[in-house]
Amino acid sequence: MTEEMDRYNKWLTHESLPEALRNELEAVAGEEKEVAERFYRWLEFGTGGMRGLLGAGTNRMNQYTIRRVAEGLARMIEDHGSGAKQRGVAIAYDTRYQSKEFAMETASVLGAHNIRSFVFSEPRPTPELSFAVRELDAFSGVVITASHNPKEYNGFKVYGEDGGQLPPEKVSSIVHHMERIDDIFSIQAHEESVILENGLLTVLTSGMDDLYQNQIKSLRLGEFPRDDVKIVYTPIHGTGNTPVQQALRNFGYEGVSVVPEQEQPDPEFPTVPYPNPEEEETFRLAIQLGAKLDADLLLATDPDADRLGAAIALPTSGYDLLTGNQLGALLLNYLLEQRKQAGTLPQNGVLLKTIVTSEMGRAIASEYGVETVDTLTGFKYIAEKIEEYSNTNEYEFLFGYEESYGYLIGDFVRDKDAVQAAVLTAEAAAYYKSQGSSLHAELQKLYKKVGYYRESLQSITIPGKEGAEKIDNLMASFRKNPPTELAGMKVKTIEDYETGTIHSIDGTNLKTALPKSNVLKFRLEDESWCCVRPSGTEPKCKFYIGVRGDSGMDAVNKCDALEKSIMSLAESLT
Repeated sequence: MTEEMDRYNKWLTHESLPEALRNELEAVAGEEKEVAERFYRWLEFGTGGMRGLLGAGTNRMNQYTIRRVAEGLARMIEDHGSGAKQRGVAIAYDTRYQSKEFAMETASVLGAHNIRSFVFSEPRPTPELSFAVRELDAFSGVVITASHNPKEYNGFKVYGEDGGQLPPEKVSSIVHHMERIDDIFSIQAHEESVILENGLLTVLTSGMDDLYQNQIKSLRLGEFPRDDVKIVYTPIHGTGNTPVQQALRNFGYEGVSVVPEQEQPDPEFPTVPYPNPEEEETFRLAIQLGAKLDADLLLATDPDADRLGAAIALPTSGYDLLTGNQLGALLLNYLLEQRKQAGTLPQNGVLLKTIVTSEMGRAIASEYGVETVDTLTGFKYIAEKIEEYSNTNEYEFLFGYEESYGYLIGDFVRDKDAVQAAVLTAEAAAYYKSQGSSLHAELQKLYKKVGYYRESLQSITIPGKEGAEKIDNLMASFRKNPPTELAGMKVKTIEDYETGTIHSIDGTNLKTALPKSNVLKFRLEDESWCCVRPSGTEPKCKFYIGVRGDSGMDAVNKCDALEKSIMSLAESLT
């Protein structure tokens, strides 16, 4: 009998297995491949947390795999003593299937270890969870979400006491404890009534919302008319609806219309293929409403409201859906412009961005005398730098962003925050309109000023049991035989973040000065670049591409050529 089948039978015959999970397992009896897919491994908990399909099995999101990671978290907290247990864990959840149930499972396991939990009474955005960790001085935080994944998924993300996602060393500690759990069915989980009675559960209500909104009010940059700006917003059936509308009202925006079909929470996400604000289809209803109302700006937040997508009105008609890099460039420039005009731009200001984010941000920051610091992919690394600089005063944090639609302005949150980004985008739209301009016009000015930057993201998806192995082999192939030329351009340097080295064509080797990570970045002689990395949450290998052109068409042609070259090479190695 295979190990997968042994696990399957143990689950199927366990007396405590809920009927719904038992029925699901009985339905796949005899389907060897399906059984293997559900039980060939434990759902992985990594630096991005844990995310997977809902369902029965060790490789699925269910109450038992939640208990397993919650038990690992509890034991990690116990390692830090009674003070950490008393400070406890803040817990939030989004609008997906079983999110609230998983939140309470987590609190119940923590309660069995006499660890306090602070659980939101209703779905809340991920950035508010990050804020709550800091506000409560909690030792840790948990949010139940699968971000922008399809409806069949859910996830579990863990935060540290600084409000940022856990650094690798604490993740390793949780994994260490998880791997030492012999019997998943033996994990203790106290009833909700018990942990309430014992003072181990506190329910968070609107008081935390008010504190969070008060901090967002502090981001207001200037005084100018806001009445003329028409905004259409969609929360895509997620957690952003109330906090985004409240934040915009607090800033004086009365002309905000919410897409009615997408306003209410719904785990089915019935109006979109999947709830990702990066996708044009997600904006279909917002575009229709925007055209009807002659809106200046369309905004969309993903289900846990940490990512923001935006579409801006074109000069004649229609809307342009901005990339994450384009919106980041506009927000950065507006922020620095306003700070400079107000005389509040610090001499040691810093922009934080990831190594796969556009170099356009660096060019804009340089125009204002602001330093740019790169981090590894993942907002937790930006949060780590914010914490470092707050302790050393080496730099004053001004703005952080990543290409995947994540932005942060106020460091009272230590993760990307779509609520903050929504109000700053609205502020920029209102300001430029008051000056007789627009976001579209300002973006064109930026291109003319710093260069025509263009980026692309491609991926190879290899799902299933063999996927991880094939992706590992692909990365190994790139390391063993790295390209010397891409799109007719010589590769100038190879940055290998797993070994921490930068190999140059002139034979010199340098250190990357960033943490170890399974990432390769190729820089070409014309300043174009390509970065290759496995996804931390999906069975994909991702290929990030960035170029700078002398014109818009030149940038398009360069990007297309580099994209074709790297993907052709990748497919030959797969």
